[in-house]
This record gives sequence, C-alpha cells and structure tokens, in this order.
Amino acid sequence: MPASSMDVPASKRFGAASALSRKSSVPDERTPTGSIRTSTGSIRAITGAIRTSSPTGAIRTLGPNPATAPIVLHPGDAISAGRRTVYILLLGALTALGPFTIDLYLPAFPQLEADFATSAAMIQLTLTGTMLGFAIGQLVVGPLSDKVGRRVPLITVTALHVIASVAAAFAPDLLLLGAARVLMGIGAAAGGVVAMAIVRDLFGGRRLVVMLSRLALVSGAAPVIAPLIGSALLAVTSWRGIFGVLAGYGAVMLIAGLVLIPETLPKARRHEHGASTVLQRYRSVFGDRVFVGVLVIGGMTFSGLFSYLSASPFLFQQTHGLDPQAYGLLFAANSLGLVVGVQVASRLAARFGPQWVLAFSTVVLLVSGCAIIVCDLLGLGFWGTAVPLWVFMTACGFTMPCVQVLALDRHGKAAGTAASILGASNNGVAAIVSPVVGLISAGSGITATTMASVMVGCAVLAILALWLIVRPRTVGMLEP
Repeated sequence: MPASSMDVPASKRFGAASALSRKSSVPDERTPTGSIRTSTGSIRAITGAIRTSSPTGAIRTLGPNPATAPIVLHPGDAISAGRRTVYILLLGALTALGPFTIDLYLPAFPQLEADFATSAAMIQLTLTGTMLGFAIGQLVVGPLSDKVGRRVPLITVTALHVIASVAAAFAPDLLLLGAARVLMGIGAAAGGVVAMAIVRDLFGGRRLVVMLSRLALVSGAAPVIAPLIGSALLAVTSWRGIFGVLAGYGAVMLIAGLVLIPETLPKARRHEHGASTVLQRYRSVFGDRVFVGVLVIGGMTFSGLFSYLSASPFLFQQTHGLDPQAYGLLFAANSLGLVVGVQVASRLAARFGPQWVLAFSTVVLLVSGCAIIVCDLLGLGFWGTAVPLWVFMTACGFTMPCVQVLALDRHGKAAGTAASILGASNNGVAAIVSPVVGLISAGSGITATTMASVMVGCAVLAILALWLIVRPRTVGMLEP
C-alpha cells in the first residue's frame, strides 16, 4: 500500500465504516497525510487503497481512483445480500419472541382454569401481567441499549426469558405462574426493541424502509399466528409444554445473540452530543412532532388490530357458527392480507414517502371499519363482515412499516429509546383499548358492529394525528 495511505492511523482506517451512518455538516477537508476527510466522516485517499471494516460487517474498499470508489452512506450498505438475509431472519425471530410469548398460550386458558380451579378472570390476569412486563421491559431495554450497546441488554434479558419460561412450566400455583409471566414479558421485550435499533444502526433511507418492513411483517403477523400454533401444540402437549417450547425458543435466540449478532453501536456513538443521557434521548424523541404523531397512529392501528383479535373468537364461532378449523382458515386469510399490505407498503414508501402511504392507509382503515358496520346493519352475514375485515387487516399492514420508518429514521442517535417507546405504546394502548369491545357489548353481546365501532374510532384518531400532528407536507422524502 502506498505511503500516503499507510500513514493513516489504524483507528481512522478501521473506524470509518462505523461512522458512516452519522451525518455531519463539516465540509470535506484535506488531512496532513494527503487524504481527504469527507462529510460522512470516512477517509478517502488520493492514491492507494483503504479497506475499512466495522463490527457490523460493513466493508468498504477504495481503489486508486477516488472518483470511482463506491460511496457507502450507511454501514449496512456494504453488507452482502446473503448476510442481510441472515440478519432479517435472526432479527425477525427476535421480534416474534414477544408476540409469541404473549399469545402462544391463549388457547390453553380453559386448561389453566381447570388445573388451578380458578376463574377465567384470574387466568386473564396472567395475560395482563405479561403485557405489563413487556411494556416495562421495552422502556428499560431501549434506553439501556443506547447507553451500553445492543448485545449486553439483548443477551441478559433474553436469558431472563429462558429462566422465567422454565419457571412458568413448573409453576405449582397461579401466583407463581403470574410472577413468571411478568418476568417472561420483561425478557421478551429485548427482541423487538434491539432488532429495530440494530436495523437503524446499519441502514438508513430507502433500505431502512425495506428492512423495517420485514420486521413489521413479523410483528404484525405473529400475534395472529401464535394462537394457531398454540392450538396445534395443545394437541400433543399440555399448557406446561407450551412454556417449555417458549423456553426453547428463547434459548435459541440467546445462542444467536451470543454467536451471530454483532455489536452495531460503536462506543463513540453512545456518547454523542445531545444523546449521552437517558433524559436527553427522551427529550430528543418526544420533542419531535412527527415522532409523537406516528406514535399515536401506531397505537391506534394496533388497538384496531387487537380489537379484532379479542372479539373475533366470539363473533365468528358463536354468532356465525364457525368450527375451530374454519376459524383458523379465517385467521390465515387475514394474516395473508397483513403480509400483502406490509410488502406493498415497503415499495410504495420508498418511492412516494411513508407519510403519503399513511395518508392512504388510515383512510382505508376508516372506510373498511365503516363498511363492516353498514354490512352488519344490512344483515349481509358472514361475508359482509369477513371481506371488509380483510381490507382492514391489509390496511394495518400498510401502516405498520411506515410508522416504524418515520419513528426511527429521524432518531439514529436514540434508536433504542425510540423503538422502546414505539413498542411500549403500541402494546400498552392496545391493551387498554381492546377490552372496550367487551364493555360496549356487555348488554347485547359482541357483534360486528360493536367490534367495528372501536376500529372506526381508532381510525379517526389516527387520521387526526396524521394531519394535525405529523402534517405530511412538512415531512421530507427519504434519503437514498
């Protein structure tokens, strides 16, 4: 290698890639070694080749002609397609750990009620405890991952999930089961938060849309699929076996965190100006009008989704007379709608901007919810509910990745904090709003109209948040 490039200190030659995701207003300047420091913080030599690498796997090679050297705006841009696929699979599995921890045991509620000789309301409290632990865990893990890095919180809290799952499998009474479920919720919180933070560490702009759309696909589909898998597991094991499966799942994720997932937040970025303390990170995130707006939109979307999840067993099995197998097929069809929405939204958001995709999807949420009510009042039966419900689920798929992109793209310095607030808000608000279906149905029973009324209310609030708080016209287009 020529002397002009060899003179570059090792810390600069090998630390450049980890700084690529930071933007700087400092103009390009010539260094004493004959190199040029670019506005992205990277070093480009006038002669020779520099190979830079980072713990994230980002690699950049500069040839003898800087004018033809590849430009890497974010560390993940230099990662091979195969390695990106591995990241998608691992981070998707981490994201799914939370929804599976919450929902996998739902079909076992009757068994739990019988085994512990208690009421259904007491069994429901174990679910409430899980969601409470999940929300608290996210609020703790997110800021912690911004302070100490991604791997330590991920490994520590996932290990807690494994231990708590084993404790739940052997719980002798309902009190210990409830305590174990709270700890399981805390342990599962790391997966989704750290996964989104890692994606934001590595990617930005349009590629961030694509990567987050994959995670949104998992986070949206997992709550729908988990009860179906739980039902299948009950055919071969008891509720204790379900917790054993969750312990095994957590153990696999723990090993993956130790062996396959790198540290993506360099030490230098953990103490950047304006984002070195938890208070500064929270102030930065909540001081962003767009983030607050999409936080409301995300919470309302999940609330509409959970309203469907809480009401549909009674609506379709008792009112419309579906057997468990037909009900499972309905779940699968709605999951397919969610998948279609997420995948199409990722392409549209990269081209037109996520804020304009939200302008479309929130209106579809409102129209499809109103259509369910109208069809129910007209007495159109099962199909009058199922068809607009599929459209509603597809619109949820359109909304989820766009919410994540707008929330995280603007807060690279506090990605863990932003992801934790987003996740805790989605689940916390949904846990509060979804029981409203049961409250307004207390007298007449759950109907399509009562279910859709909550959906419509959530859609209206989402639309108001978009146009009054986010204000799409003020949001710039995504960078490359």
